[in-house]
Amino acid sequence: MTYDNRDRKGVSGSKLTGDMESLLSRRGFLTGALSASALTALGTLAACAPSSGDADTPAGGGVADNPSSDVATDWLGAEPQIDAASITETVETEVLVVGGGTGGLFVACSAAENGAKVLVIDKYVSGGIRNDLGAINSRYQQETGTVIDAQEIVREAYHYASGYIVPDLQYVWARESGETIDWYGDRLAERDVKLWQEYTVEKDQVNYKHYPTGHSPEWPRNEQGEETLNGATVLTDYASGLGVEFRYNTPMIKLVKTGEVVSGVIAQASDTGDYLQINASKGVIVCTGGYAENFEMLKALQPAQYDQLGWASFIPGATGDGIRACIWAGAAFDRERSTCSFDRCALPVGTPPTGPDSGGTFFWMGEQPFLKVNSKGERFTNESGVYDFIAHAASKQPDGAYITVWDANVEQDVVRFDMHGCSRTFNNDNGAPPDIPLPAVLGMNEGLIEQGFIQKADTIEELANKLKLPVETFTQTIARYNELYDAGVDEDYGKEAFRLSAVRTAPFYGVWTAAYILSTLDGISINTDMQALNSAGEPIEGLYVVGNDSGGYYANTYFNLSTGHACGRTVTFGRHAGRVVAAR
Repeated sequence: MTYDNRDRKGVSGSKLTGDMESLLSRRGFLTGALSASALTALGTLAACAPSSGDADTPAGGGVADNPSSDVATDWLGAEPQIDAASITETVETEVLVVGGGTGGLFVACSAAENGAKVLVIDKYVSGGIRNDLGAINSRYQQETGTVIDAQEIVREAYHYASGYIVPDLQYVWARESGETIDWYGDRLAERDVKLWQEYTVEKDQVNYKHYPTGHSPEWPRNEQGEETLNGATVLTDYASGLGVEFRYNTPMIKLVKTGEVVSGVIAQASDTGDYLQINASKGVIVCTGGYAENFEMLKALQPAQYDQLGWASFIPGATGDGIRACIWAGAAFDRERSTCSFDRCALPVGTPPTGPDSGGTFFWMGEQPFLKVNSKGERFTNESGVYDFIAHAASKQPDGAYITVWDANVEQDVVRFDMHGCSRTFNNDNGAPPDIPLPAVLGMNEGLIEQGFIQKADTIEELANKLKLPVETFTQTIARYNELYDAGVDEDYGKEAFRLSAVRTAPFYGVWTAAYILSTLDGISINTDMQALNSAGEPIEGLYVVGNDSGGYYANTYFNLSTGHACGRTVTFGRHAGRVVAAR
């Protein structure tokens, strides 16, 4: 058994293979708390994230009546009024892409391949491409014998959303995602980068079915573990070779309409403050990443979700500006709110979640199905499920808080749990590597211990005191959980037997936990050509929306057991929209 350059260990299924001691001896692979840049170097933040683009700046406030919204607050603001005399430059193009991230780069490449003159503007220097891209019927899945029925997975998405979606949009992904991934694989192969399908077969009976839809590149790295190439570079270089132009540090301020047709945007050069008007004869495609970083908008539109959060992601530019610009231009906005949030936030001891600025930090191991208790020391739910289910259940508990507990056998437990997607910390069955290998995860935990987030103790009683939990109740909870583990049946909440774990071997660990938001999933109403719709369901000529700015695809929660589902939607829709707009 060998390690690759990310210190990944070959572990197959629910049983250890090879030398476990060798794996554990390398837990110092990554010690101390990781910074955002270090995590990005490991490919973590980009790996699971539903896609985000990076463009446009917030426009000024003011209360507005929005017939497409069920909340009347000042999150929308009034559309900016820009004096024509202040516009110092006019730019002509055919296709304008607002946001150079995951969606925007796929749009730009597709439109240029289909003969259009394309300009991409971005709020920052450049965007990024997410790593876990979900698809069905790709050539990579065909190579592993993976067969996913389109009707089944669309029904499952419909189920997750309680029917609050447009199934026709899901079918676009089902029909076209395989070809999109194959195209991306060709671009990666041109740069000698391997694209993996994350193929794993369920070894045990599970409560919630996993769909092996994820595809992730294996980027080259230097000796420090930093990526020396990434998806943004690959596609930006490819697009530039097709004649696509890029203007960075150029946020969109508003859309421009000529009669009822969206004909361009007014943008601003960040370095000079000068306004410019960009006219797009074929259309404008907005893909700016949703509003996960706009806490005012998030709290106004999703107050229940907001209160379950302890931290926010590192996705820049996702401040709702694209969505607001589309609403100002007459587009309808989803009424059903949803986010992609993960139970991967560590909170200071005794601190319940109160929003993204609760003082939390990144806790990668959070979604592992260890014992979780409320602030009274009581177990309250099945810990094995969809990522945000635990946060939803905890919201019904005192303080909305929950505490994750494990013991010295953490390594063996995590491997036995056999998690999938970005939760996985060891190789998939076909050798596809995890986002973060187990030794690195353990190193991250050591950093959280040093910072005082994770508490470590030699006895259960000591751990209870360190976690500020009632000693007697907590001790009884541990005893009961151990009984269930010994019996091999979760009689209390029905968790899969192979995802039970004993809490007997010192040292013992615990951490106050909460969810963190990765992205918002509600957005502008679109049709199957990604064309924005007004409140009457009619298309707005010249305006298209892709990725987390677009709606009709999710509700209630994220379909996280289809790995890379949202990112795969974004790149598939981006490629589709590029073709459509280029042909106008």
